[in-house]
Amino acid sequence: MNLIENFQNLVAQVPELVQPLIVALAGAVPFIEGEGAATIGILGGIHPVVAVIAAIVGNFACVAVLVLLSSGARSAVVKGHRARQTAAVGVGAGASIDSAPVTAASGGSKRNEKFQRAFERYGVPGVSLLGPLLLPTQFTATMLAAAGVAKARVLLWQAVAIIGWTTVVAVIIGSAVYAVR
Repeated sequence: MNLIENFQNLVAQVPELVQPLIVALAGAVPFIEGEGAATIGILGGIHPVVAVIAAIVGNFACVAVLVLLSSGARSAVVKGHRARQTAAVGVGAGASIDSAPVTAASGGSKRNEKFQRAFERYGVPGVSLLGPLLLPTQFTATMLAAAGVAKARVLLWQAVAIIGWTTVVAVIIGSAVYAVR
């Protein structure tokens, strides 16, 4: 039994009041995200609007936590780098790491390379909106924040992407369920 089936079974077993919480929890899981969570909720018998809202909230809450954590980690690294640079060279000397162009973390992995190419070509809006086709929103948002993109900008475009993709998929699934009934 896979994770999606486990969430579907859980939705069917809990009281109606708790079902949206299960959908929100599913939305926080990478690769399930808002789209999959809304589908789980709709197929589980939850009203489509409730399923979509719960899925969006779960997905965005997870993304927001990850963006805040990775942005904070980047800030700590930048401050540490500045402190070491200042101690080694002297006060006021050297270039700041913040003045470097925003790029994805270098690691050579295929995923990082794919992200870097997309980021250079489409920018934050494009990576956020097209990202779910390639990577989970949690990965994309974390990479953007770790690359130095402003938290508010990442969160805004991730919210737009999560709401858009979840709504589109929910309309398709909801229409199919309605047509079958």
